[in-house]
Formats: sequence, C-alpha cells, structure tokens
Amino acid sequence: MSPSASQTPPRQDQPSAQIPPAPYPQHAPPRQPPIQRAMILAAGLGTRFKPWTDQHPKALAQVGGKPLLQRNIEYLQQYGIRQVVVNVHHFADQIIEALADNKGWGSEYIISDETDEVLETGGGLKKAHSFLEAAPFVLMNVDILTDMDLSAMIQDHFRYQPLATLAVTGRSTSRYFLFDEKDLLCGWQNVQTGQVRTARPADAPRQKAFSGIHVIDPGIFPLIRRTGKFSMVDLYLDLAADHTIRGFDHSMSKLIDVGKPEAVAKAEALFP
Repeated sequence: MSPSASQTPPRQDQPSAQIPPAPYPQHAPPRQPPIQRAMILAAGLGTRFKPWTDQHPKALAQVGGKPLLQRNIEYLQQYGIRQVVVNVHHFADQIIEALADNKGWGSEYIISDETDEVLETGGGLKKAHSFLEAAPFVLMNVDILTDMDLSAMIQDHFRYQPLATLAVTGRSTSRYFLFDEKDLLCGWQNVQTGQVRTARPADAPRQKAFSGIHVIDPGIFPLIRRTGKFSMVDLYLDLAADHTIRGFDHSMSKLIDVGKPEAVAKAEALFP
C-alpha cells in the first residue's frame, strides 16, 4: 500500500524494501557491478528552489517530465546500481509516496527518515550508516544531473583505494575543494569571502569545483566523530590530514546543479 500524505513516514529501521547485505567487490560473481548500493541525498529544504519548495520537495521537481529523484535513480541504474537509500525531511511524505507509487522506478529502496531534524549531508550519511557499512558505495546529491562515466570514477576509486573519491571539475564557482599535485584533498576555499580552510599543507594547491558525487569506502564510518547536523565538507576536512581523499576530474562531462528554478530550462536542454 502506498503511504498517504497523512501517514507518518517509516522510520529508518523500517525499510520500504528489504535489501540484502552487499558483498565486497572481490566476492562478487563475474559481470556483477563492483558497487551495488548508493545513497541519494534528498532531505534538503530547497530554499533556493522556491516557490516550488513551498509545497513540494526539490527531489520531485520536474526536468523534462521526470522528477530529479527519478532521473538520478535511473542514472545509477546505468551502472548496475539498483539499491538506493533515500533520506527525507522536507515534504517527506511526498517522496515516500512517489517512490512507492512508482516502485522505486525499478530500484530497491530504503527510506532514511530525517523528519525530526534535517541533518545536512554528513549527518544524513551517518544516520544511514547501517545500510551502507558493508561495502563501498556511491553518495550523490539529488539535484545534480550529469552524464559523467560513473564506472570510470568507480574504477579510479578501486585503483587508488582512498577513503573517498570526489567528482570534481575545473568550472568556476564560489567555493572550491583544494587538491595537491597528486589529486589529494588538502583544503577548501570560499573565493567570495576569502575564507580558506587547510587540512594539510601543499605547494600551490589547485581549485576544483565539487560535483556532488562521491565514492566512499565504509571505513569512513568509524572515523566520524561529529554528531547531529554537519556537512560532508566538514567531515572531509577533518579526515584529509590523516586519510587519503582523492579528486576525480570529469571536466569533459555534462553537469548541471538544478538548484534554482531558472536552471530547469538549462537542464532540459542538456538532458532532453
């Protein structure tokens, strides 16, 4: 039965669909994708996307007749990832109902319920750890659309075996991750305010714009010391001094952040 708008969304420990533990890649049979599970961050308030988000979650904003959430579930399916965790907060009931009515758009799914308090990207990941701690996984923002070759990023992750691999490009933005000559994370910069946060020293760090897509080793979970609400940026800067966090440059790919209503027309031109 599909949840109605008046029903309370299932708690995190009440999955909407049972997902068996995902094996590590070395135990997978031939032709099985090396990563089978992902988390889509869909709990945000979407304040930049008003007036739509006055009545709906941004995850269900339409681009070319499809919700952003559907587009990213289908994007992951292209790479064999058909098990997804979706966190919810803002108009959570609408996301839960859409997933139920559309049978997850072909994927198994679990709801991570943040209706009591939105936990931001890092806190949201930590809350969902029990569904993700068995094997490496993909984490992505619901409002990012791209044609990046995710399999190439995953291969890069397994080749270098960092704690996390971050999709980045050379595009212009106001905030950047900073990387050294070996593509290792060393800091963060806000060029509008001049703020620079250094995780470890590096000669001539390079600015890279983050694309909102990560490949993460589950070894990250025991290292998380923060509690409550915090961002993945904060977490990575906590860890980069002692752990390897790499950048994966996909500047030749199409990418758009559908963060504002005016981005929808651009997104529909890029991804008809």
